[in-house]
Amino acid sequence: MELGIGIGWRPEIADEVEALAGIDWVEAVAENLCADHLPDSLVRLRERGVRVVPHGVALGLGGAERPDPVRLASLAARAELLGTPLVTEHIAFVRAGGPLTASPRLEAGHLLPVPRTRDALDVLCENVRIAQESLPVPLALENIAALITWPGEELTEGQFLAELVERTGVRLLIDVANLHTNHVNLGQDPAKALDELPVEAIAYVHVAGGVEKNGVWHDTHAHPVTAPVLDVLAELRSRVDPPGVLLERDDAFPPAGELAGELDAIRATLRRAAPPTRGPGAAPGVGSASASASASGEGPGRAVRGGDRPPVAPAPAGARDRTAVAQAALLSALVAGTPAPEGFDHRRLRVQSRALAAKRADVVAKVAPELPEILGDGYRAAFLAYADGRPMSGGYRRDALDFAEHVLIAGGPADPAARRRLTYWWQDRAGARPPRRGTRLIRAARAVLVGR
Repeated sequence: MELGIGIGWRPEIADEVEALAGIDWVEAVAENLCADHLPDSLVRLRERGVRVVPHGVALGLGGAERPDPVRLASLAARAELLGTPLVTEHIAFVRAGGPLTASPRLEAGHLLPVPRTRDALDVLCENVRIAQESLPVPLALENIAALITWPGEELTEGQFLAELVERTGVRLLIDVANLHTNHVNLGQDPAKALDELPVEAIAYVHVAGGVEKNGVWHDTHAHPVTAPVLDVLAELRSRVDPPGVLLERDDAFPPAGELAGELDAIRATLRRAAPPTRGPGAAPGVGSASASASASGEGPGRAVRGGDRPPVAPAPAGARDRTAVAQAALLSALVAGTPAPEGFDHRRLRVQSRALAAKRADVVAKVAPELPEILGDGYRAAFLAYADGRPMSGGYRRDALDFAEHVLIAGGPADPAARRRLTYWWQDRAGARPPRRGTRLIRAARAVLVGR
């Protein structure tokens, strides 16, 4: 199945995406979609024949625990609703602690790298097979960007992905921007990774922008795609004709013309890097049989669903426990201020810790836009101070409530009108039930009168 050229669908650019020419498909963050109905924009795109692929961010298949059945059922429901040909997730862990370590569960709020060890690979393979059994369509997994690397790794990224595909039949979503990120931050050669991984298992490719600060590449998805990222895309295209390529943008959205320009640059890179057609027996090129076989689930590394392949054996005894302890120690150092585990680069851990806190502040501002409105310019500093040593234990909406409660307990905000607004905001959402419409109107009127 050929996907073609696509773009990440986000509510902020829904109109622009609908207006873009030459878009064959879109990808939507699965957790941002309701399980029983779609946004009007996605409905219109589907009516035009544009495929929609759900992209999950919260399963944490690289985590020590087995996948949460509720999260899996939710992802499966979105796949059914969209009529999608596949679903995607990440090779990452997003939470740690809990029963396996007899410690509080911690949420990262972001994707963290899995150690490329035999223990972690065994755990990941079992988790992937559990997910495959639960999903109605094939699963593809994405390589992630990293600011840190684990000590004592036993496999390269390419070797790790190749064995994952061999043992589970899962497909790959290769993010060339993440390969570039890992090149800058960790010294890992993108060409070597591409040489080692099974390119015939690629379902599609991500391209995204980022920015370098103080020698560290930040995969922001909020900056234009750079030439080095397009160079990695060209490296990949010289090896295989990917069934789909998608432009990702998650913030600081540019005008539609700039998005169109980035898509044109992607198309031009694919054309330039395509190997020449050399007749019978030549290496596959654009629209090749090998790419079609990969996309349709034929050949090596083919996509599988639960019943298509014998189950992978459970992870060896102790593998989950050892992985759980290691991941909990790392995440606790990043979000709770505990000592850094032995062997990690302390400077990089500090960079990662600050990045996680900044991500929390940004996402809370999106899910609860009233908070930066009420607190004004002081929002970010107040949130970062709150986040320091206070791990996120639930989702971002819970985090927003906990932050507001923290501010109020500390006696803020200093402005009485802002404090009343924040109090009402917190009460409306933290109570056992939402206030009645009359109560909300009375509060709104009182706020107007007080503000005069």
